[in-house]
Amino acid sequence: MSLYQHPLPTDGELEILQILWEKGPVTVRQVNEEMNLLRPVGYTTTLKLLQIMDSKGLVSRNSTQKVHVYAAALPPDQTRKALLDRFLETTFQGAAGEMVLQLLGGHRTTEDELSRIRQMLEDQDNQNGQ
Repeated sequence: MSLYQHPLPTDGELEILQILWEKGPVTVRQVNEEMNLLRPVGYTTTLKLLQIMDSKGLVSRNSTQKVHVYAAALPPDQTRKALLDRFLETTFQGAAGEMVLQLLGGHRTTEDELSRIRQMLEDQDNQNGQ
């Protein structure tokens, strides 16, 4: 396992995590209703995915009430960092610069985004003592 203490979420699990991050702790029914806004998903499918995610440590379950309430175990930035780190290692062999060049070369970037990127690069230079 990576430095990330939980298994990385699958695409379906990430879809559920997005709902939990946006809505906060919710019931299986509420997660299922949100998922059904995008495509038909059975209640039992949603329940099973949440149970699997609970066993993996991706979500926590509060079973003190009659209805179980699920919440994301980690904040979105921590999960995104782990997913991005894995992507960087497996796709770009750890070469962050290559990944950034690929991203910037193939997508439109707003002036605000470019300004933020410049600031991040300047901050990085300052940290490296340059």
